[in-house]
Amino acid sequence: MKKKRKFLAGICFSLLVLCGCTKSTKTIIRLQKLEENVKSPSTEEELKEAIAKYQDRITDIQLASSQTGIWYKMLAVRYLDAKMYGEALKTFQTAIQFYPANQNLYYYVGLCAGYMAKASLDYNATGSATERYNYYKLAEDAYLRAIELEPKYGRALYGLGVLYVYELKQYEKAIPHLEKLISFDTRNTDAMFVLAAAYYMTYDFDKSAAMYDKIISLTKSEQKKAEAEANKKKVLDSAYSK
Repeated sequence: MKKKRKFLAGICFSLLVLCGCTKSTKTIIRLQKLEENVKSPSTEEELKEAIAKYQDRITDIQLASSQTGIWYKMLAVRYLDAKMYGEALKTFQTAIQFYPANQNLYYYVGLCAGYMAKASLDYNATGSATERYNYYKLAEDAYLRAIELEPKYGRALYGLGVLYVYELKQYEKAIPHLEKLISFDTRNTDAMFVLAAAYYMTYDFDKSAAMYDKIISLTKSEQKKAEAEANKKKVLDSAYSK
């Protein structure tokens, strides 16, 4: 019975902490004292006793926080699957508060932010694209953080490359990330298409044509092969017209 009472009290306390329902830390301390019967310790023996009693509470809070973080991740993925990108973005951001070193969460923030940027139309016709830019900046920061945590995180490297080439038009920035990606993911023809486009837009026609040749040699998709051949012709035409 005592264990059950302690467990329920621990859960209640954890919820108070997680939900921000307490008005101050004094309230938390008062609840702790009532539950554990620990007053202000002063002697060595009293301090040891207080630590022993509060250690169980700390464990309860850690377990509750961990489980709450997992639930937020699950909810965010549900929103993402339903293409509710705004809700998914907010929920992934909350999950990061529990798991600030999880590269997957940052990748998903970048992905959702990219979708939200496309949805950020200038409904009031003000001529401002600030909201769209802010979402793209969030996507960039999130992808970079994911790569910082996991340097060979292929999805984040690819997402960043697409962002730089097709959305931000910052072609030079895309190149090192995409080159890194295909250095270990050597058959990633999707990344090669983006890299070839980045080479083309920076007037490096030789590298662009060579990348399309590589795609042609690797792909088993007739559609991709035809697209690569057409793009290579465009590259060569541009090179000869210089």
